[in-house]
Amino acid sequence: MKKLLIAFAMLITSLGVFAQAKDTTKTKKAHAKAATAAKPATTTTTTAGPTKKDGSADMRYKANKTAAKTAAPAGPTKKDGTADMRYKANKKDTTKKKN
Repeated sequence: MKKLLIAFAMLITSLGVFAQAKDTTKTKKAHAKAATAAKPATTTTTTAGPTKKDGSADMRYKANKTAAKTAAPAGPTKKDGTADMRYKANKKDTTKKKN
């Protein structure tokens, strides 16, 4: 039994040693292209403060932080005031496939 455990441990170790390293340069470029192509949906028509290049609110500014805190959800809420995610009005578009 002891020999079997040692052989199994050596097998697991050898799989880790001979595993191929992933080429991260290709995946980083693909993710960068996908991030620049995707534009986030804005929930409000106007923003309280400065925006980023893609049009979403820049959360580094206090005006945008307070506007996000005071924004009321579109649909029904729970007792604690947060959006009740059982309702379609409170859900964001989840039909898009994330990669």
